[in-house]
Amino acid sequence: MTDAHAPATELSDAEISEQKAVRLGKRERLIAEAQDAGGGAYPVQVPVTTTIPAVREQWGHLAADEQSGENVGIAGRVVHLRNTGKLCFAVLQSGDGSRIQVMVSLAAVGEESLARWKELVDLGDHLFVSGEVISSRRGELSVMADGWEIAAKALLPLPNLHNELSEETRVRSRYLDLIAREQARKNVLDRAKAVASLRSTFAERGFTEVETPMLQVIHGGASARPFVTHSNAFDTELFLRIAPELYLKRAVVGGIDRVFEINRNFRNEGADSTHSPEFAMLEAYQAYGDYNSIADLTQTLIQNAALAVSGSHTVTWADGTEYDLGGRWDRIRMYDSLSDAIGEEVTPETPIERLRELAADAGIEIEHPLAGKYVEELWEHHVKADLVRPTFVMDFPVDTSPLVRAHRAREGVVEKWDLYTRGFELATGYSELVDPVVQRERFVEQARLAAAGDNEAMRLDEEFLRALEFGMPPTGGMGMGIDRLLMALTGLGIRETILFPLVK
Repeated sequence: MTDAHAPATELSDAEISEQKAVRLGKRERLIAEAQDAGGGAYPVQVPVTTTIPAVREQWGHLAADEQSGENVGIAGRVVHLRNTGKLCFAVLQSGDGSRIQVMVSLAAVGEESLARWKELVDLGDHLFVSGEVISSRRGELSVMADGWEIAAKALLPLPNLHNELSEETRVRSRYLDLIAREQARKNVLDRAKAVASLRSTFAERGFTEVETPMLQVIHGGASARPFVTHSNAFDTELFLRIAPELYLKRAVVGGIDRVFEINRNFRNEGADSTHSPEFAMLEAYQAYGDYNSIADLTQTLIQNAALAVSGSHTVTWADGTEYDLGGRWDRIRMYDSLSDAIGEEVTPETPIERLRELAADAGIEIEHPLAGKYVEELWEHHVKADLVRPTFVMDFPVDTSPLVRAHRAREGVVEKWDLYTRGFELATGYSELVDPVVQRERFVEQARLAAAGDNEAMRLDEEFLRALEFGMPPTGGMGMGIDRLLMALTGLGIRETILFPLVK
């Protein structure tokens, strides 16, 4: 904006404290004045008639020094401020980042109002202004004020909007990030578009959205360490949900053949660039589908989300890199791709002793009773980093996938895939295990691992097994992290895609 400026340097803690004291004094004055005239520092309402984006859309064509003849009442946050003599300037910003200049002149508002403006208005205040829409002599779309009012007094000064906020500030004070940075506001809108697209794609295919419990007596549906809490009302230990899977499958047993949930999950594990202890998850189940049909659905869900966010299957990340999500995605087998990568055939029959040797040769530090765990670790070490395009990695070891149906044609593996994009796991899909007898056997094995000290092993869930005994149809299921979907669409880390991430 040519008619306004911002502070050139960041304020120290002492300066911030001093400014807060000054602003508190202005707050007191506004409240005192309000006893007679209304308004105050935090009025319940201001008479807005339109929005800043609407004004820009309708009158953005005005030539320099042209008047619209239309009076408006607008409100926004003061992000630039310049007080000079008989004409003062401010720039108001709306929630979407749109801005407009405000001009306050002695001739239009009078001496008393102009003096109050100079004394009471600060950067960061929410301000209501009424007046005619014009274009300044420099061609800046503006409102020539004939009246103004504080809509909300800011007690703390904004950071310098010309300087980039530190990552720490962006994460811990997301509200400042949203004020200062267009990318932060775009992230919120992109996430909303992506989630709306997911729901639309499901609706087109006859899926029903449901809600399942976040507080559970028995945690299950994934291999993860849960958060533990206590219910005073029931005097019992409860777990925050690590996955909605076992409840969604109950819904399929009950006849909701196509079901999905977008939910919050909680896993008491590490946090890094792709993991958060609290995260958003999509899970979906389709009766009479399998892991092949659910892979097709997952590809469609993601490609439609890309269209919603970017208008194309080729998305542009925040750093300018383009990533192609179009076409039909590759499908590779875990054991075959691992064998190709290390130049030695690895199969479900490969002895665990040999797998331990291969892990040691690769410098992988792992000690686990399950051979499948070594296979997965070896695959991640040797293959994952080379996957550039979105790729479905098919057919996992049976001993690491207790809720998955055994492969219809290959011994020792299950019909499971993981979808990798940008080198990280984005989604997983199964041909679901629906045989209650085999499922009980798998749960018993998990219980044995838990007794041996595996904090991520699943617990035996008798109520879920009872539901299966009433008959669950052949089903394909999938799960996808919403935060990770946004990572794939935007190229950002997980703390950028979550509006308010958990931090220490």
